[in-house]
Amino acid sequence: MQFPFVYHIFSEEETIALAKSFAAILQKGDCVALTGNLGTGKTFFVKALCKEFLIDDAKSPTFALLNVYSGKEKFFHFDFYRVRTERELLDIGFHDYLNDEEAISLIEWADLFPALLPKKRYEIVIMLNEDFSRTFNIKKL
Repeated sequence: MQFPFVYHIFSEEETIALAKSFAAILQKGDCVALTGNLGTGKTFFVKALCKEFLIDDAKSPTFALLNVYSGKEKFFHFDFYRVRTERELLDIGFHDYLNDEEAISLIEWADLFPALLPKKRYEIVIMLNEDFSRTFNIKKL
């Protein structure tokens, strides 16, 4: 996978295939920042990605803010959707999680607090098109 990468998705199966390809390049210590409107498939993509690491219980952390998963790798799965202030994230030790070199961090709604994101990260922007397909824009920063 060469970056920047743009892919048009027309089915859940194609999303799963993209997640599988992306999973192959992830390493411990990586951060993946996902953005997109409601219903674009951020959580679906995360679930498909986690399955590649033998994690079957991935779910949206919208109300919990953070879910921790263990499989072939350890994952921290954040959701900023209901976070009101940066202080909330700092209070739970957000930077400590990001600095864990043994884990991969996944952040949904990452665009809500861009100042807290690490400079080194993958950015995935998912757009819902008029024909209900999705466009995935993936960058490595």
